[in-house]
Amino acid sequence: WLVIDRKVYDVSEFSKRHPGGSRVITHYAGQDATDAFVAFHNDKSLVKKYLKSLLIGELAPDQPSFESNKKKSLLEDFRELRCTVEKMGLLRPNYIFFFLIFLHLLVLDAASWLVVWYFGISLVPFLVGIAFFTIAQIQMGWFQHDLGHCSVFRKPKWNRLLQIVVINVLKGLPASWWNHLHNQHHAKPNCFRKDPDLNMHPLLFSLGKTLSVEVSMGMCGEAKSCLQLAYYDVFSFFSLENRRRSSCRTIISISISSVS
Repeated sequence: WLVIDRKVYDVSEFSKRHPGGSRVITHYAGQDATDAFVAFHNDKSLVKKYLKSLLIGELAPDQPSFESNKKKSLLEDFRELRCTVEKMGLLRPNYIFFFLIFLHLLVLDAASWLVVWYFGISLVPFLVGIAFFTIAQIQMGWFQHDLGHCSVFRKPKWNRLLQIVVINVLKGLPASWWNHLHNQHHAKPNCFRKDPDLNMHPLLFSLGKTLSVEVSMGMCGEAKSCLQLAYYDVFSFFSLENRRRSSCRTIISISISSVS
């Protein structure tokens, strides 16, 4: 079970059919999932129709409707801020901007191959082609990220369709794999064993003092589940002194994950 707007729902069976994957729901088992529900579902009226059959009760008046590890005052401020941002229209997409983004991706990708095809594979054309191709691939990653969040079009199906074109066809990675992991990341950001972005293959990578301790504790027994951002140096590319080394390790770990 989980809680949404103080209502308790039994999602034991539904989690297996959940379009966003079962892990996103199971990560909130026995917890309040209101903010995650609001963030992940654009058409809430449609989704709530499915919730009616899953309703099993409501929280008692004296029970808090937020996660135990979060401060109520900060949570209320965040919810108020989100409503203000939505009313101001700051989350509405700019179609011209995204069209130009997609156009320049195609131009850069085509240019990388044309340079090598026309000038040959000597050193200078090869490096120029690599530069075009690298920039295109990086920008494609961020563009498909926005598509995965359904932030480009109002209808989710159009976001999914274009995301498949960008990440499946142009980048060679499955959109379903990326969405499955990234949904978990936003459902439980910075939570050890729940956020896939922290799964840095500990046998090969253990970045930062905090993660090293968490990994070693987790191997011997139950570790504290969530890492607080105040002590967060897991991705130590936030630290300037380790930026290049750890960024490289992060990219390599993501590449290993995409293959495995």
